Amino acid sequence: MKLRVGLGFDVHPIETGREFWLGGIKISSEKGAVGHSDADVLIHAICDALLGAANLRDIGFHFSNKDPRWKNADSKIFLAEVMKLLTEKNWKVENVDCTVCLEELKVNPHVAAMKKVLAPLMNITEDDISIKATTSEKLGYVGRGEGINAMAVALICKK
Repeated sequence: MKLRVGLGFDVHPIETGREFWLGGIKISSEKGAVGHSDADVLIHAICDALLGAANLRDIGFHFSNKDPRWKNADSKIFLAEVMKLLTEKNWKVENVDCTVCLEELKVNPHVAAMKKVLAPLMNITEDDISIKATTSEKLGYVGRGEGINAMAVALICKK
C-alpha cells in the first residue's frame, strides 16, 4: 500500500464586522476572517495538506484569489474539488489532524459540528478528523487578535 503525508498551513487577518467561517460552519462572533473567499482558514489548510500529499500543487494554484469565480466562495466547494482531484489520481484520505491558532474565540465547543460537516466531504468518518485549538499566548498577530492561522496534516493512500 502506498501512503503519503501532506502538510497544510493558512493564515487570514481578522476584522470586526466579518462573518466567521471555520471548518465549514458559521460561528457567531463580532469578528471574522478576511479573504477573497469565505476565508475558512481550517478548510484552506486541509486542502493544502491533501493537495501536498498528492503532489497536486497548492490551493492558490487551483483557486486563485485573483479569479472572480472564487470571490466570497464557500470553502467547502474547494474541499469538494480537491477530493475530486484526489479521486482522479486514485487517492483516498485516511485521516487529517488539524490545529487552529486563535487568541479570543473558543473553538472547542464547535469541533463536533465541524467534524460533522467535514467528514462526508472527505469520505471519512468523524473519528478520522482531529481538530485542536490553541492560542499564541498573546504573542504576534494571533496574540494581538489581528489574525488566525491553521495547520493540517493529512494521510492519504492509494485505493
